[in-house]
This record gives sequence, C-alpha cells and structure tokens, in this order.
Amino acid sequence: MVLDADFSSAEQWVAGRSWAYPHGGPTNPGDNKLDHLTDDPAYSRSGVFRATPRPDGRWTAGLLTTEGSPEGFLVRTGDVLEARVRLPVEIGAWPAIWTWRDGGQEIDVFEYHPDNPDLLELSNRVRGRHHYFRDPAVRPGAWIDFRVEFGARSVVWWVNGARAFDDRRGVGRSWRAYLIVNLSVCAGRYHPAPEPGTAEMSYEVTELRVYRG
Repeated sequence: MVLDADFSSAEQWVAGRSWAYPHGGPTNPGDNKLDHLTDDPAYSRSGVFRATPRPDGRWTAGLLTTEGSPEGFLVRTGDVLEARVRLPVEIGAWPAIWTWRDGGQEIDVFEYHPDNPDLLELSNRVRGRHHYFRDPAVRPGAWIDFRVEFGARSVVWWVNGARAFDDRRGVGRSWRAYLIVNLSVCAGRYHPAPEPGTAEMSYEVTELRVYRG
C-alpha cells in the first residue's frame, strides 16, 4: 500500500483548489458547475464532502487533491485504487473521485448524478473510453465499493466486487496523475441543478487506498 488516505492530513491533501479548474479555482462555470471551492475543513477534511448554497447562486463546495501537497502523491501505471463511498441523495449533487495532471491525464474512478439513480459513469479520458454502469445496488444513499486497476493496456473497474468495465485502452506505460476527491454541483445543462430549498448536499468517502505491485 502506497497511499492510505487521511483526509485530515495537510501533508497528503490540499483543500479548496485544483489546477483542473481554471486558474486553480475557485469556480469552473465552463464545465457547467456551480461550485465555489473552499478550504474550510468542514467541507472535506472529515471525508464527508459537502456543498451549501451561497447568496450569489453558487455553492460553497469541498475538494481535496494531492496536487501541490507536501507529499505530492501520484497514481502511476499499474497501481490499484480501492475506495468505499456513500452516494449522495440530493438532485444536483455531482460527486467524483478522479485523476488530473498538467491539463489532462484524467481517469474517473466514478461520477454520479442522483437524477440517474442506478447509473455510475466510469471514464478513461486519457484514451477516450467510458461506460455507463447500471446496477440495482447503485442508488441514492447507497454504499459502493470501487476498485480500479490502472493498467498500461486496459483500465479495469470493479463495483461491489463485480467486474464492471474493461476499457481495453489503458493509460500507457508512463502515465501518472494526482488524485482529486470532490463534490461538484450541477448548473443544469446536462443534469438538473439543485431543487429550490435544498440547504445542503453531501457524500462520504470512508476509505481510499492505493496499492503498487
């Protein structure tokens, strides 16, 4: 094991900024997001990633990344990531665990939208492959176990112990990227924005580990 995530650790994780967002954040409206990133520990450091509405119509939202942290952890070709996640229930919530470096290198361990209650989005954006995985066990508020093998020739996703997607593209031999864990908020173009009166949304990550052979 080369990473056992401690979200409270300032050595492992940077809160509230990411170069996956224009200028490092705090907003990314071009990606149809209402997020306004915050480094307030109440929004991410417990492993519960939260978002709450702001007077300006955006949402204060939690994000953690290994990019820029003292440890600067990078996932590499051949690594295996495992995570345990409680999905959100609120319409407009957009949780994800993903990778990023230098304007790309993005692999989405998962994305989820409660308006598609039984669907997980699994994507290799390095080499243009994705899969919509549907299962009755996937639903708002459910606990889901993920395992992703970042192979040179194929990235393989496992969901609740079952093989969900083998992309047969992989990441190549020299791939490496930082980790991002966050809760975004949809602006309404591709998925519904939050319903009026929603005061908070959240999802939880209780385990995130990376293994290297």
